[in-house]
Amino acid sequence: MKQFTIPFTYRSPLITAIKENRKRSDKMKKDFSPTLLDFGPVQIYLARHFGFCYGVENAIEIAFKTIDENPGKRIYLLSEMIHNPKVNEDLQKRGVQFLQDTYGKQLVPFESLHENDVVIIPAFGTTIAIEKKLRSLGIAIEKYNTTCPFVEKVWNRSEQIALKKYTVVVHGKPSHEETRATFSHAAINTPTIIVNNMAETHILGDYISGKRSLDDFYEVFAGRYSEGFNAATDLQRIGVVNQTTMLASDTQAIADYLKKVMLDTFNDEDRFADTRDTLCYATTDNQSAVYGLLDVPADLAIVVGGYNSSNTSHLVELCEEKLPTYFIDNADKILSAEEISHFNFHTKTVLQTKGYLPQKEPVKILMTSGASCPDAMVEDVINKLATLFNSDMHTSELVRHFA
Repeated sequence: MKQFTIPFTYRSPLITAIKENRKRSDKMKKDFSPTLLDFGPVQIYLARHFGFCYGVENAIEIAFKTIDENPGKRIYLLSEMIHNPKVNEDLQKRGVQFLQDTYGKQLVPFESLHENDVVIIPAFGTTIAIEKKLRSLGIAIEKYNTTCPFVEKVWNRSEQIALKKYTVVVHGKPSHEETRATFSHAAINTPTIIVNNMAETHILGDYISGKRSLDDFYEVFAGRYSEGFNAATDLQRIGVVNQTTMLASDTQAIADYLKKVMLDTFNDEDRFADTRDTLCYATTDNQSAVYGLLDVPADLAIVVGGYNSSNTSHLVELCEEKLPTYFIDNADKILSAEEISHFNFHTKTVLQTKGYLPQKEPVKILMTSGASCPDAMVEDVINKLATLFNSDMHTSELVRHFA
C-alpha cells in the first residue's frame, strides 16, 4: 500500500513498530487478536487494527502539501478535513480557514472567494451543488480534492446501479458530510433515500410491502428523499450503499433485510441490486479488530478519537456492549488515577467519572482508536496510563521489543 508523507508529529515510534511487527507475522490480516503491552501493574491490549486509514492519510498529505506549495495564497477547507480536532487545529495554525462547519453552516461566504484562492475538498467529499458553486467562482476544485477513494467507490457503485434503473438507499447519518455528499451524487442519477438505522429500515420495508400506507411517507422521511421522489413507483427496484464509517454489520443487516422484503413482496431477485462491495476495508478491519479485542477479559476499554467522529463512536458502541468504556480525544482527559473526563456520544455530553480504575493489579485495559486519530495520540494515552501506575517500563523499551 502507498506510503504517505504526513507530519512526523502524528507518527508514533511505538505504534509504528507494533503495526509493522503484526504485518510481518500476519500478512493476510486474518489474526484479529490484540497486542499486549505489559507494564506490570497495568496491562494494555491494543486492537489489531486502528488509527489512520488510507483515505485519511491521503487527505492529510494533500492538505499539508497544498499549504507548502501555495505560499501567500488564501487557503480554505470546505469543512473539517477529518473528524479529529488535533489535525484540524494544526491546519488552522498554518492559516487554513474553514468555509463551513461540519453540519454545513456557512462560516465564510462563497461570494467572498476569488479564482486564485485555494479550496480543499475534505476526505468526506462534497455535494454536486457545492461543486458547481465553486466552479462558477473559478475555483479549481479537482486539484485540491482529498475525497477518500473508498467514498468515491460508493458514488461510482451508485451510478452503476442507477443505470440499471434502481433507486439508491443510503445507509448513513443524514447530517454527516459524507452522507450528504453520497446522497447528492446518487440523486443526480436516480431516486435516492436515506435510512439511519434498522428501525427506519423496517418502516421503509413496510412501505415497500404495502403493510403501511404511503400517506405519511413524505412526512416520515422528510428531508431524506431526492427531489421528485415517487414512493409509489420508486421503491420497486432498490440497492443499498453506505456511509463508509457506519457499522459494517449494520449496513449488511439493512441490505439483507431489504433484500428479503423485495423478494417476499415481488418474488423477483432482480428487484434488489447487490452492493456488498461498498463497505470500506478500514471500517471493516477496525470493527473486526474490536471484536477480537473484546475476546480478552478486561476491566475497561478506552477509545481515542474525535468526539464528532462517526467511525470512532461505532467502536465505542461495540465496546460499551461488553464493559465500561471511556471515549476520550487525548491523553489530557485522563485527569488522574482516580478521575477521567470522557464523552457520552449518545447524549453529546462530557462526563467526569471517578473510580474508573479498579483497585487491583494488574488492571487490564482494552484500547483502540478511530480512523482519524493520529498514532501519536494513542502513544500519549499509553504513556499517561503507564505513568499513573508508576511502571518502570518506558515505551522506548517496547519499541525495541517489537522492532
